[in-house]
Amino acid sequence: MSALSGEMSRPLKITIAGVRGVVGQTLTPDLLVNFSQAFGTYAGPGRVLVSRDTRSSGRMVAPCVFSGLTATGCEVVDLGVCPTAALQLAVGRSDAVGGVAITAGHNPAQWNALKFCRDDGIYLNARQAEELLNIYHQKEFTKAAWDKLPPVGTDRAAGERHLEAIRAEVDVDAIGAAGLKIAVDCANGACASFTPDFLRSLGCEVVAINDDPELPFPHDPLPTPSNLSQLRALVAAAGADAGFAHDADGDRLGLVTESGEAPGDEYTLCLATEMVLGRGDKGPVVTNLSTTMAVDEIARKHGRDVIRTGVGQVFIAEAAVNYEAAIAGEGSGGVVFPRINYAHDSIATLAHILGLLAEREVPMSALVAEVPKYTIVKREIACPPQRAYSVLEDLRQDLEVSWAEEINLDDGIKLSASDRWVHIRVSMTEPKIRVITEARAQGLAMDLADKYVRRVERLL
Repeated sequence: MSALSGEMSRPLKITIAGVRGVVGQTLTPDLLVNFSQAFGTYAGPGRVLVSRDTRSSGRMVAPCVFSGLTATGCEVVDLGVCPTAALQLAVGRSDAVGGVAITAGHNPAQWNALKFCRDDGIYLNARQAEELLNIYHQKEFTKAAWDKLPPVGTDRAAGERHLEAIRAEVDVDAIGAAGLKIAVDCANGACASFTPDFLRSLGCEVVAINDDPELPFPHDPLPTPSNLSQLRALVAAAGADAGFAHDADGDRLGLVTESGEAPGDEYTLCLATEMVLGRGDKGPVVTNLSTTMAVDEIARKHGRDVIRTGVGQVFIAEAAVNYEAAIAGEGSGGVVFPRINYAHDSIATLAHILGLLAEREVPMSALVAEVPKYTIVKREIACPPQRAYSVLEDLRQDLEVSWAEEINLDDGIKLSASDRWVHIRVSMTEPKIRVITEARAQGLAMDLADKYVRRVERLL
């Protein structure tokens, strides 16, 4: 076994996005309890809400989290299986001091993770995550006395409160009057218990697959076109007006048109942006450095600015707050609706796109055709976390940037010109380096991706 493959066989990611690893290897009960004690110490006394997705390992992880938090004197409230956006909404609209989501999101089933949010429901930012990590490494945890350990409470209504908040922001009557037949692939994840009934409450005819939260993921829960073959077949077989696919915790949303086309995850934010700006929501659009330039064109059409941040929900959410954004999101299919919550919310995204379909009275394929056309290429190179940043630094020292009009080093390396860009960065969720390129011409985007993947690989 090579040194690289050995390092990659026991992955553990500790970043501002939380701590995640492979269950049975790096994500151990000891680590989970210690991180939970660290968060209880950091958040201070008070209520901490906890949710999870449907991974079978959640049954092991949750008690560890409860124990660690309770040991510090926190009052734990177990929300059970629900979308992470429901947890974040519940934290933000309560007096809780924070929340913990037990989910690895789009990662495969063997992974799990802890994601920490503060009292406003937004994930910890870089400074706050560093403070948490310092507490974790020092192991100086708050310790509650034996007779001061609060019981673990439960709240199984957070998911429904989340759905009510979404209904309040869309035209339910118009969606119902449109008579839409909708296919949905819940990936047997956290949305499986919510989305089919939610769609019916909007007046849609529903055809659902992978909607049993007790079953394993039927495919990788990342809703990219390569994982949507079942949904595409379902749309065709059922004659559905559109298809939607969730990831494991209701973070990201994938799309399928009535013709069975999966246009790609960039289109999720584009259509949601068209809906929100078209109805007149005030403020700029916030997105990340790796998201398509089509968003800029949509924003310009509506007279809005675009603010770009580093990749990651916390960067998007904090910028949305600071700039009073109309909408925020990432090309991965995660969208933030500030009128509801500062969280990636795939059910809210689905509802808003249904609103756009009902308003325009055109097929989904027609909405997709209106989105400005670019070719985006997304590649990834396996790289152990301890090597990734040095690889990027070596690449930065040896860049050939004659074609670039702008260089941005806020999150990895972003090289941009008016008709193309390249973004090379370290993944926050997996032991990988990502290379993303975009251009109007497909050949140019592919050539740029090939070129910079080879340059990264030479440095490994």
